[in-house]
Amino acid sequence: MATVIPEKISSEKALIQDGAGIEVEDTVTIAPLGIPHEKKRFWFQGTNKHDSNTIATQKSVYDVPDIAAQYTPRDDWENLHRFDPLARWTWGEEDAVVRKIDWRIMAWTAVMFTALELDRANLGQALTDNFLEDMHMSTNDYNLGNTVYALCFLAGEFPSQLLAKWLGPDRWIPVQIILFSIVSASQFALNSRPSFLVCRALLAFLQGGFIPECVLYLSYFYKHHELTIRLSFFWTGMFVADILAAIIAFGLLHMRGVSGHSGWRWLFLIEGLITGTVGLLSFVMMPPGPTQTASWSRGKNGWFTPREEIIMVNRVIRDDPSKGTMHNRQPITPKLLWRSLTDIDLWPLYFIGLTFNIPTLSPQQYLSLSLRGLGFDTFQTNLLSIPYLVLKIFNMLALSTLAEYTGQLAACASIFQFWCLPFLIYLRVVDTTSASKWLTWAMISLLLAAPLAHPVQVGWISRNSNTVRSRAVGAALYNMFLQAGVIISSNIYRADDAPLYRRGNSILVGLLGLNLVLYVIAKSYYRWRNRTREQKWNSLTPEEKLVYLSDHQDKGNKRLDFRFAS
Repeated sequence: MATVIPEKISSEKALIQDGAGIEVEDTVTIAPLGIPHEKKRFWFQGTNKHDSNTIATQKSVYDVPDIAAQYTPRDDWENLHRFDPLARWTWGEEDAVVRKIDWRIMAWTAVMFTALELDRANLGQALTDNFLEDMHMSTNDYNLGNTVYALCFLAGEFPSQLLAKWLGPDRWIPVQIILFSIVSASQFALNSRPSFLVCRALLAFLQGGFIPECVLYLSYFYKHHELTIRLSFFWTGMFVADILAAIIAFGLLHMRGVSGHSGWRWLFLIEGLITGTVGLLSFVMMPPGPTQTASWSRGKNGWFTPREEIIMVNRVIRDDPSKGTMHNRQPITPKLLWRSLTDIDLWPLYFIGLTFNIPTLSPQQYLSLSLRGLGFDTFQTNLLSIPYLVLKIFNMLALSTLAEYTGQLAACASIFQFWCLPFLIYLRVVDTTSASKWLTWAMISLLLAAPLAHPVQVGWISRNSNTVRSRAVGAALYNMFLQAGVIISSNIYRADDAPLYRRGNSILVGLLGLNLVLYVIAKSYYRWRNRTREQKWNSLTPEEKLVYLSDHQDKGNKRLDFRFAS
């Protein structure tokens, strides 16, 4: 949430640089700020809520001369040359810049996630082509493969995220994509259970950290309230990949017998080559930051004009001054890492990340096997996985929009659980082996179409971090808890519980109830933290508030003037 800004505002004084480059306070003429307004929340909004020619620049800590110097970005911040507290711009200019960022930055980030998901999820399509039979494995071996994948994905989170923070996401992410595409393509040569497990482990370790790296990268370009909606488009890339994977699999699995190989071998090879191509292109499509888009491949002047860079930099840092505390090639030291790990104010969200998605993960992992068990053939099974993905995309976008519109993050994220409840109860109670296979497919599809709460919760962590290092570590730690949840979900459906999995579905219903309790706890905790801070903050005099803002050692989300989103 936004930092509380003291009421003591002066429009006649500002920090300027003298001839020697030293900041001094002087009386200058300052252009007026834009009138306070309700934040523009929606990706589909144009300028109908405000005049495009009016000033868009909103009040921030940089308009309080007594404390502005405290929030000045560090000297090595890569965007410092475009930082200007006196900069003003119109709504028309800001809208145009945001649209340009969406097309230049957001769109390709979603494409990269699509590439990752192609290599991560193609095992589900391989199952429909007798993968387990060809490999002489059981469903428990499949569960073990998913468990190994989740463990190694979890293990790769921190090393990869720390590398990205040190080298820069623009350097590490393309390398990462190329490396895991090689492993994915090499699955063409799988010939045993050990080789299957080794490939799952390598693939997961190399893919670990990718999602939080992308979240950190996007935070360089977007305000907090814009990020939730963009993250929903980011995860849309994942579901688009699942749809494409089903369509591609429909074609490639027909290659069974070509050169004497199974169709699933060609599936792994060709999708790995597609991902590798995306990795190579990412070196061109990922600039380091808003003011670093110039290169041999992107043009000597870059993608944005100097005026657009000024708007990009100042709109973001006025929204969150903490983004100027680290540059984009700065490693996270062990001390900063420990401080982030021990930030108890983010742990309620980590606990939610552990279990919230389990009610759909187990059924999703077994979707291909379930549909084959119902009597659908290989190609029907792949095509029948598409409808729920399309519905899930629309549900996810609607949920993210609702969360941003209402500001009730916990309540909106919990909608996922309420959606799942009736369908899980159906699967637990009804004998699906004797019911209509089309009805069973519809119920499973509706369960899996539950509106994903990932974008809301990752954006929630980003808002409540309030520092770059906590944002980087927090996103990785959240994803590690999520992968721990994948490990749990991979072992809920067991061979001795097949084919109805009544025990497994009972466990899923119980976890769903636990999730609802966790959302209530998280919201209550953040409201309590905000209430106690508000009391302390209001007990200070205006002068004491300014002294606190200027001299106090509290950092990030520990500051008295910071309020948690809930």
